Amino acid sequence: MKKLLIFLMALVTLAVTTPAFAAKRSIMDLPPYERAVLIIKHHEILHDSRKHWPYLGYGHRKLPGEKYFRGYKMNEREADALLRKDLNKFIALFAGFKPMDALLLGVLSYNIGPGAVMKSSVYRKLKAGDRNIFKSYTAHCKYKGKFHKGLYKRRCQEFTALYVP
Repeated sequence: MKKLLIFLMALVTLAVTTPAFAAKRSIMDLPPYERAVLIIKHHEILHDSRKHWPYLGYGHRKLPGEKYFRGYKMNEREADALLRKDLNKFIALFAGFKPMDALLLGVLSYNIGPGAVMKSSVYRKLKAGDRNIFKSYTAHCKYKGKFHKGLYKRRCQEFTALYVP
C-alpha cells in the first residue's frame, strides 16, 4: 500500500511539472478586452437564430436593415466579429469614463442595454467618482423580475475580471 501511495504521489508530481500543465493560462493573463469577450461568449453561447430569433450570434439582437433572417446560419468567426462590433459600440458610449470603467459599463450594456445602464446607480456612482459599486453592479441580476443565480454569477465574474478599484 505504501509503494502504491508513493507511486501515485510521484505520478501527480510528474503531471504537475509537465510543460502541458504549465502552459495552462488564467483568464487574468489576457488583456481586459479579451477577458470581456470570453465572459460574454461563455454566458451568451452561440445562439441559433431559428430558436432564439431575433437573437443571433452571441446575444446580438437583429437591428432593422441588417442582412440577417430567421434561420440564418452564423459561424463562430462571424459571431465573434459581431460581438466585438457591438461591444466596441457600447464601450464608445462611455468614452468620458476611464477606459476600464467604460469597458465594464460596455459589458453591462451588452447584457441589459445601454439605456438601462445609463439610468443605473453603477453609472451614477462611477460618474461621481464613487468606486464602491459592487452591490450596485451585482444588483443587475434579475430575469423577468426575479433574482437569477446565473446572472449573479456572471456579474461577479465580470466585476472580478474587469473592475479596477
